[in-house]
Amino acid sequence: MRYLTFALAKGRLAKQAMAILAQCGITCEEMQDPSSRRLIFVNEEKKYKFFLAKASDVPTYVEYGAADIGIVGKDTILEEGRRMYEVLDLGIGRCRMCVCGPESARGLLETGENFRVATKYPNIAKDYFYNRRHQTVEIIQLNGSVELGPIVGLADMIVDIVETGATLKENGLAVLAEIVDLSARVTVNEASMKMEHQRIEELIRSLRGITAGPRTEGRGVES
Repeated sequence: MRYLTFALAKGRLAKQAMAILAQCGITCEEMQDPSSRRLIFVNEEKKYKFFLAKASDVPTYVEYGAADIGIVGKDTILEEGRRMYEVLDLGIGRCRMCVCGPESARGLLETGENFRVATKYPNIAKDYFYNRRHQTVEIIQLNGSVELGPIVGLADMIVDIVETGATLKENGLAVLAEIVDLSARVTVNEASMKMEHQRIEELIRSLRGITAGPRTEGRGVES
């Protein structure tokens, strides 16, 4: 029996995902050692391998088959647009992708006037404004605190993840429009789904029983 390899987005999401997997009987003691410098963690008994990766890299590992299964946020799936199956919503890490800005900018969404949008998610922003709203905007990619964009005059509004909205409120910004609900999703390599269909289907059923999450059949950004 070959190993099934999991790519997990580093940080809190990986810890939450491993806690859910443990409820399915999928554990890895090697990952419990905070001093370990290992890059690949193995459960020899059940033939599972695990590795942690930057969230934006997880879809790449899955598309190219370096990982059979990936667990990563829906925002990353949409932004990266990789070919893979998105099979289950785990229901953790819930938040929203939103258009935000000062209340004074709200009218720009309706006038059709050209304006500037700062974001860490240029592909999501382009799809929303160009394809869904049919508006021409200038997308400015930032890698840090995008809330600064409207405050310092770089952009009229931003596209970013919103959890509580506290940071927005504290800086005089508000949610102007909601783009999509986000949460952690289970993704599967296309070839792995065929080669290891039974094992992967059993895993999906087990996870769905624990999380009560909906199956989200789809491929990459089409899901």
